[in-house]
Amino acid sequence: MNILILQGPNLNLLGLKSAPTGDRLTLDKLNKALRKHVRRQETTLKFLQTHKQDKALNFLQRNRNWADGLLFIPTSWARYDWTMTETLELIALSTAVVYFEKPYDYGTPASESIISGKNIKSFSGPPVESCIEGLDYLLSSNKP
Repeated sequence: MNILILQGPNLNLLGLKSAPTGDRLTLDKLNKALRKHVRRQETTLKFLQTHKQDKALNFLQRNRNWADGLLFIPTSWARYDWTMTETLELIALSTAVVYFEKPYDYGTPASESIISGKNIKSFSGPPVESCIEGLDYLLSSNKP
């Protein structure tokens, strides 16, 4: 199984969000936890973290035939980016959208997100736990 992981604006600064909590969670540590979670499965993860909408859209469009699912952490794109929402609808990949809860939130909770659709399921919570929950959803929903 092939899964795209698209991480939106400012997720490279996750360490700054986690510093006051004492967790010292960085984006690299989050990505390592996701890789470790699928290590013994026949699953390939392809990551992209970007602030640039065009780069994110190219990533989705170029990999849509390779991927079986998408784990998406949209941050501010969840509130304002209609082009991203339209692209997700067009490529019709099974998508798990992850929203971090306080103190890791990036300002847009699932309840205020414009990202929705028949192939999209939302997950909220602490970063590692909610990403793994979304990943497990993709893995279970794409089994033959």
